[in-house]
Amino acid sequence: MSQLSHQIQLLRRPSGLPTQDDFSLQAVPLPPLQEGEVLVANLWLSVDPYMRGRMSEAKSYVPPFALNAPLEGGAIGTVQASRHPDFAVGDRVSSMLGWRDAFVAKGELLTRLPATELPPQLFLGALGMPGMTAWAGLHQVAHLQAGETVLVSAASGAVGTMVVQLAKRAGARVIGSTGSADKVAYLKTLGADAVINYKETPDLDAELARLAPEGIQVYFENVGGALLEAALNHMALHGRIVLCGLIEQYNSQGGASGPRNLAQIIRKRILLQGLLVSDHWQHHGDFLAEAIPAFEAGDLQSEETVYEGLASMPQAFIGLFEGRNTGKMLVKLA
Repeated sequence: MSQLSHQIQLLRRPSGLPTQDDFSLQAVPLPPLQEGEVLVANLWLSVDPYMRGRMSEAKSYVPPFALNAPLEGGAIGTVQASRHPDFAVGDRVSSMLGWRDAFVAKGELLTRLPATELPPQLFLGALGMPGMTAWAGLHQVAHLQAGETVLVSAASGAVGTMVVQLAKRAGARVIGSTGSADKVAYLKTLGADAVINYKETPDLDAELARLAPEGIQVYFENVGGALLEAALNHMALHGRIVLCGLIEQYNSQGGASGPRNLAQIIRKRILLQGLLVSDHWQHHGDFLAEAIPAFEAGDLQSEETVYEGLASMPQAFIGLFEGRNTGKMLVKLA
């Protein structure tokens, strides 16, 4: 009898904020294992904001998710059976075959985790795509220098928490923005020099003037909207903006309004560059060479928000846009 893969499928394309009704949980028989293939049982599933873009049919840098088919995302699993010479039963592997509890795939789609006693789910967050995004944005795009001031939006998220810590390790002064008192306190434990609670700050422009009187050299942007407009007013001459995400717009049903002060980019000769981490993945080994020892020594920290069970995956995903996570949002299967 065939083994089943329980998987979350996209039932319809969301309008605005996704709901549980946009998803369905299906049980699908797995095919027999062929030469060069591996059977994997997933242990941890990644939940990321970028997945929202793939749920629409809008043209983007990756194809949209198909309807009535399993969604995709980062996952950590254990090899259950193998007909591939590079993988043995018990190996821990990462893949992009998440939103399901088991799968059969060619070995080329899997990456064996490095040998370390660190928790494997770190390779979905701080040691995976979010951490690499922070590192690439700061060092490959912004070319951060010691002594500079860094502003980061969504600073309590999976990418933002790593931006805060990596920027501090590079000798920068860091200002974070987040949406609750608890998250403000957490970011200060990570070393942030100042934190803005944007929900309780009526005048972001005035607050940035107070916190960065000499200007902001690097803005790591994950949100867009009012803070981007305020940041443009306080960027230093030749400042750099790393445009990583615009989560404020992901569920927008109308036209997004751009900042009214784009002329600041000209006046201050600001460099604004979009960031896709895939463009920098050839440097992932360099990032791990720095980050793994730092985590092992306790010099870097990672916070996780964990939902239990495959059925909770849509709820966890929706929670990203409702501010329910601190650090990396994950779903634990076993």
